[in-house]
Amino acid sequence: MAEDFELWGVICDGPFVPTKNLGDPAIAIPKTRKEFNDDDRKAIEKNFRAKKIFVCGIGPDEYNRISAYQSAKEMWEALQTAHEGTTQVKQSMIDMLTTEYELFRMKDDESIQDMHTRFTSIINELHSLGETIPRNKLVRKILSVLPSSWESKVNAITEAKDLQTLTIDELERALLDEVFH
Repeated sequence: MAEDFELWGVICDGPFVPTKNLGDPAIAIPKTRKEFNDDDRKAIEKNFRAKKIFVCGIGPDEYNRISAYQSAKEMWEALQTAHEGTTQVKQSMIDMLTTEYELFRMKDDESIQDMHTRFTSIINELHSLGETIPRNKLVRKILSVLPSSWESKVNAITEAKDLQTLTIDELERALLDEVFH
């Protein structure tokens, strides 16, 4: 979309096919190449530009997977299936990550940074699959998974910070500040 907003439409909806109406009642049929006008050519070009962006942005393995496809939409769908799996696989991954999120706990020998990294990894994977958790829930989740030895620090942060607007990065810094003070 940063290259050309209309390219995303070609990727989602498929390439533009110029048509003309024939007969009574009128039936739309594809135009021949000789019948294309400038607007048709510009619209058709979008598919080729989208394909070029894909090809320039992927490695050799992905290139081999998608190079035979005629449309950017087909390329995108092949890449999605290869990297996200089918709808069922995607939902299974979401379910697994949601369970991992729900059961998330700070480990006994884990630092705040390591816990934050592990937590952020789960959240980012969920987000990449289209599942987002509100920021305030993420912050409250982290506060709830800290060991009981952190209770006074959690209380101090809860009283001093607005948990509705606090980000998990700001929470990590606040927890680290509590450790070193």
